[in-house]
Amino acid sequence: HVQLQESGPGLVKPSQTLSLTCRVSGGPITTDYVYWNWIRQSPGKEPEWVGAMAYTGRTYYTPSFKSRATITRDTSKNQFTLQLTSVTPEDTAVYYCARDKYMRKTGRLEDYDYWGQGTQVTVSS
Repeated sequence: HVQLQESGPGLVKPSQTLSLTCRVSGGPITTDYVYWNWIRQSPGKEPEWVGAMAYTGRTYYTPSFKSRATITRDTSKNQFTLQLTSVTPEDTAVYYCARDKYMRKTGRLEDYDYWGQGTQVTVSS
């Protein structure tokens, strides 16, 4: 049974870089034909897909995040990370990591096989 657990700083100042980690248990993140995603839900907004890393290591991003987001992985720790640069208060959200066998590109957690409980990130000075 795959489990995902997000972790992050909780509070970030505007203009800083946000770094979140998703630790995966129950299977390697290099499992064939699996995609590892980041999704976020900001207050009062629909959840949005931020980006994903495929089992090959290739990354995909929503165009609006492409210039600021970077997804990397550490296979030795079986985890992947999201870095988001130049954050603003609009980046305040609950961030989730999720896994699926297909490239979903949706913000609906129910569309994914597995997802974590989410981690709250607040951007404020």
